[in-house]
Amino acid sequence: MSTLVVTGGSRGIGAATCVAAAQAGWDVVVDYARGEAAAADVVRRITDAGGHAVAVRADLRDPDEIDELFVKAAAWRGPVTGLVNNAAVTGGFSRVDEVTPQTLDDVLAVNVKAPFLCAGAAVRLMSTRHGGAGGAIVNVSSRAAVLGSPGEWVHYAATKGAIDTMTVGLAREVATEGVRVNAVAVGLVDTEMHAAAGDPGRPDRMRPSIPMMRSGSADEVAAAILWLLSEQASYTTGTLLAVSGGR
Repeated sequence: MSTLVVTGGSRGIGAATCVAAAQAGWDVVVDYARGEAAAADVVRRITDAGGHAVAVRADLRDPDEIDELFVKAAAWRGPVTGLVNNAAVTGGFSRVDEVTPQTLDDVLAVNVKAPFLCAGAAVRLMSTRHGGAGGAIVNVSSRAAVLGSPGEWVHYAATKGAIDTMTVGLAREVATEGVRVNAVAVGLVDTEMHAAAGDPGRPDRMRPSIPMMRSGSADEVAAAILWLLSEQASYTTGTLLAVSGGR
């Protein structure tokens, strides 16, 4: 293991992944766009437990800042061999006939363009074609890509469909270059994402639609991500792993 970059690492699934990764022996770069205090808290939790972590601010809507994120990560503590493409925005609740061009621009920029550019930067560091030692990429997707999220956020679901396609295509593209690419398709997870979208009670409201009759936790998703990053998943690439309570 060496350096792992986690985008959107200051809260929710990203923060849980950073902490779990450090416990597993990774040196962790905690990317954040806003919430400096939250990112610093994640770093403190890791370092207090004897791990290594650094917070790096990067607005992933800016390609130059993405490049700088990976330059800093590579210069910090050894080679970058892992990436978790976690950062995303929902764009709030809206029907398709009500969604605005600005909302679409914002959601596509963070949820599609940024993961593509981050994956490209990671491949340039990891791929044996570029002189790297290999590595693993895990994209955080959503069951919304399959379910469509009608009446709530079809725009968000569509971006996750793009991530699923990118995961499969990139995995096959770099399969002989020492880089594995997988995704976790997350179901209903009790994080602050719902409140940020304007419906803090959504997890409670949606629980009856989950076969397991409960929402998941960020730690449960992080455990799946860490497995996909690990050598235990050495023959796993191009996989979309549902972490969704059966939904």
